[in-house]
Amino acid sequence: MSRNISALSGRKGLDDNLFDRIVKVGATSAPDHELLAKEYLVGEATTFGAASFYDLAGEEAASKKALVCNGSACLCAGTQGKVVDELGKHMDESEIGSVTCLGRCHENAAFHYGGWNYSGTAIDRLDGIIGKEGTGSKDACHVESLLDTPILTAEFPGVDSYYAAFRDVVLKNTGDELIAEVKASNLRGRGGAGFPAGFKWNAAKEAPGDKKYIVCNADEGDPGAYIDRYLLEHQPHSVLFGVMAAGYAVGADEGCLYIRAEYPDAVQVIGRAIQELEECGLLGDNICGSGFAFSFKVVVGAGSYICGEETALLASIEGRRPEVNVRPPYPTTEGLFGKPTVVNNVESFANIHEIVANGGAAYAAVGTGKSAGPKLLCLDGMFNRPGLFEVPMGTPLSTVVNELGQGFRQPVKALHIGGPLGGLVPVARIDSLTVDFESFSSAGFLLGHGGIVCVPDSFPMIRYVEHILDFCASESCGKCFPCRLGSTRGHELVSGAVEGGALIDRQLFEDLLETMEKGSLCAHGGGTPLPIRNALMYFNDELKPYFRQGAGS
Repeated sequence: MSRNISALSGRKGLDDNLFDRIVKVGATSAPDHELLAKEYLVGEATTFGAASFYDLAGEEAASKKALVCNGSACLCAGTQGKVVDELGKHMDESEIGSVTCLGRCHENAAFHYGGWNYSGTAIDRLDGIIGKEGTGSKDACHVESLLDTPILTAEFPGVDSYYAAFRDVVLKNTGDELIAEVKASNLRGRGGAGFPAGFKWNAAKEAPGDKKYIVCNADEGDPGAYIDRYLLEHQPHSVLFGVMAAGYAVGADEGCLYIRAEYPDAVQVIGRAIQELEECGLLGDNICGSGFAFSFKVVVGAGSYICGEETALLASIEGRRPEVNVRPPYPTTEGLFGKPTVVNNVESFANIHEIVANGGAAYAAVGTGKSAGPKLLCLDGMFNRPGLFEVPMGTPLSTVVNELGQGFRQPVKALHIGGPLGGLVPVARIDSLTVDFESFSSAGFLLGHGGIVCVPDSFPMIRYVEHILDFCASESCGKCFPCRLGSTRGHELVSGAVEGGALIDRQLFEDLLETMEKGSLCAHGGGTPLPIRNALMYFNDELKPYFRQGAGS
């Protein structure tokens, strides 16, 4: 059934995108869904089922005037109670909703109003915001690079200069030669999995088919992360360059950027950057007389964390419910609309310019052998100097915490690194880790996306475990039982222990985590147990009172 819907949606392609139409209709208008279903030759259950999935497309979201960030960083900072109270002075409590996450983790006190994001001291200026047309608050994010010559945070020299590498290198080499450089660079995907980019590109190039796509996964939903937001808003051409180069390499003539709705500034900035390329003749047919044609489509999400998983993201673009698909087939052979597709995240594409301009070998010389190149890290508001930092892979984590972040504003007991599926690192382990995939993996953690959220001493670890399970349950696509039911039952167990004093059977809880790890269809359910296991290992004394004494306690 999903292949049929994919093919029917693909008849109109990206230009007349079914997902865009579904979001405009929303989940409330039955007559509109009937017309839409007839136009695309799909069932009404398909269009309504997709619309009802998204947090920002439903009837409840339409009733909200403001959305308060409930991401991990804002939660641990303790700022959101005041945000709700202050907003409550200007609107009814029923008009205030929640959202995860707005990517303002370095400032906290984040909320969304009137289509724009606000954070930091904006909550103290509500009289000048509520009821007035605005453009959000521009966050003051500290940005710094440890590289002698910055790569991902370098000052943009202008379109003509920046795209000289596209005209003089990309268009004058074959796709095979370009892929060979990406392979030589040892670039691994920065979305968390660390999959070799060159291998993925080559697989899509070799896949049979006269139509192929490049998809940029800009659905950065990890609470505590704002790396992609920085790149989209401040380095948009680094992302567009990477997508275009990938298109040339694999033989694709369309690129799709799926940007989360929670980043309205990013959507606008990327739109302007694409317009710049069109005006300079770097998009369209026969670019620079090369015979290569390429165009962009920006798709704005509607509020769903699971769309960060590549198969769910592709299903979303096609207008299906964003549920995870079984693999194989992989997107490189059967992706968007059933066509070979490369899906990489924002930071992965942003590295391509450096590889094209200076060669794969020079890129590989930065970082470590297995984890090459630079890595962006973002530090939350619990640091004395929060912000975004570019470091070579292999940098000691202690350097990041103590020198770049300048330590903590208040006592901290753990760092949650890499999003909700990332490792929960006790501060005692900071000195033993380096910023690379291997160091974190061998120590039982996960580098993931690179966002760092501090859990202060004053924040109960049982509450943080409850928060992780609640997030997993809320954001599950619901397709597989271990994730959908496991996270819900886990949350019930922990909430029962916190609120009602019902002690948790430790063996039962361990079995539940194992079932989620081994039985979940994707990393959402399969990865959620990792930080919880870290908490049970390193904070056992704090958590022990909530578990039934005996086996495993």
